[in-house]
Amino acid sequence: MTHDDNNNKHVEVRPANKRGAARLAAVQAVYQMEVAGTQMNDVLGEFEAFRLGKEIDGDQYREADAAWFRDLVMAVVEDQRVIDPRIHQALSDDWPLKRIDVTLRAILRVGAAELFRKKDVPARVIINEYIDVSKAFFEHDETRLVNGILNRLAHELRTTEFDDAPKGG
Repeated sequence: MTHDDNNNKHVEVRPANKRGAARLAAVQAVYQMEVAGTQMNDVLGEFEAFRLGKEIDGDQYREADAAWFRDLVMAVVEDQRVIDPRIHQALSDDWPLKRIDVTLRAILRVGAAELFRKKDVPARVIINEYIDVSKAFFEHDETRLVNGILNRLAHELRTTEFDDAPKGG
């Protein structure tokens, strides 16, 4: 284990902030609900009591914004009938949502839920956050897919954020 000097200004890995940790935990919770069939209230309680900011089997979970985590998981459950068809439409015809890896599906669902619900967070920030989340699980193709799908959804859901975007490079 390495020890960083607090005065070191050249830290290469940016630790997740509390919202970033909440996003990652929300993806894990949505994954667990799908794979294990865990009910939303049970998974929320488990994460809040035993995971967020806690140590499990020697692994320290980052402190997370528990309210943000709860909002995201609830948004996925409450809006899933709207979210899934939108993600499905954004995918290519030969890769329907049901064929996508469960973890990737969870990332897309939570990212889409945040685009739908958290209008105070710029779409580009949300997209970048879920690209970072996807990097915790995947390498190249999947992170590009997350970028492409969430970018497409953001352009559909938040047209005003992109209408005023500067042209050019």
